[in-house]
Amino acid sequence: MIKACLFDLDGVIVDTAKFHYIAWKELAGEMGFEFSEADNERLKGVSRMASLDILLEIGGISKTKSEKEALAHKKNEHYVSFINKMEPDEILPGAKEFLLECRKAGIATALGSASKNAMTILDRLQLHELFDAIIDGNSTSKAKPDPEVFLKGAQALNIEPEYCVVFEDAEAGVEAALAAGMKCVGIGSPEVLAKAHLVIEGLHQMNLDKLTYLQ
Repeated sequence: MIKACLFDLDGVIVDTAKFHYIAWKELAGEMGFEFSEADNERLKGVSRMASLDILLEIGGISKTKSEKEALAHKKNEHYVSFINKMEPDEILPGAKEFLLECRKAGIATALGSASKNAMTILDRLQLHELFDAIIDGNSTSKAKPDPEVFLKGAQALNIEPEYCVVFEDAEAGVEAALAAGMKCVGIGSPEVLAKAHLVIEGLHQMNLDKLTYLQ
């Protein structure tokens, strides 16, 4: 029996990818070079510091470690300035409805995100109270596909992993869910997320009946 649903944030509950792109583009502009959407494809699923290395490579620029840390901090400041202007209508279709459906049915909910800005985003979207536990980049040390974030989520809910379902839009996230011993619903491409137990376009296609197929 499914007792808990654990959700990634970016690409599942909300799409903040556009803000990351604009922030990187602004940083590149400040350094005197262009950063395109095609360039941005190389950053998907990559950590902030590794993304910065790719950005500098595109610009043909070399920086010291301390300079890189300062640039990464500046990029994050740009990004935070954008998410601080987010409104509740930016929640992805069906996400709030499914969270409410879970809570009404007594199914526990947790957020499992690598984002260190997750709390800010949830507050802006007015979704904070719909999660029983929130595990983000400030409370984890290992990145997906390591299962740490989801195992901590299950622990916070006091529910065994085998009774948990993870909702993820990234291949590394699906692998993390499976490594944690949980069921997984992929959000996005069936080809990319082939290892998931079920793949849907978005939470607007999810309901409690579909959870029974995963048990």
